[in-house]
Amino acid sequence: MIEALIGPVSNILDKFVEDKDKKAALAHEIATMAEKQAHSIALAQIEVNKAEAASGSLFKGGWRPFIGWTCGVAFMYHFVLQPLIIFAVSLAGAEIPELPEFDMATLLTVLGGLLGLGTLRTYEKSKGISK
Repeated sequence: MIEALIGPVSNILDKFVEDKDKKAALAHEIATMAEKQAHSIALAQIEVNKAEAASGSLFKGGWRPFIGWTCGVAFMYHFVLQPLIIFAVSLAGAEIPELPEFDMATLLTVLGGLLGLGTLRTYEKSKGISK
C-alpha cells in the first residue's frame, strides 16, 4: 500500500518543497518507508522467536523442535527407510504392500521455513545478531 502512494506523494513534493536537497531527502524517506516497515516487522518477529525459544514451557518452546523432528522423521522414512523396506521385501521374494506416501511439497515448505531459507538467518549472521 505504501509503495502505491510513493509516486503521487513524490509529485506533491515538487509542488510544495522548493529546496532540492530537502525534496530529495523527503523523497528518499518516502521511498524507503516500506522497507523500513518490513525490516521492523522482521526484527519484532525475531524477538518473539527468541522469547519462545528461551521459554522452558514445552507449549511455547516445544512446537519448533516437534515440527523439526516430525519433518526429519518424514524425510528419513521417505528417502531412506521406504527404499530399504521395498528392497528388503522384494529381495525376500515377498509381495510389497502399499506403503504410505507423504505430501513432500507441503513438507518441504514447512521445513524450508524452519531452516530459515528466507535469508533471515544470513541477515542475522551478517549483522552479528546471532552466534
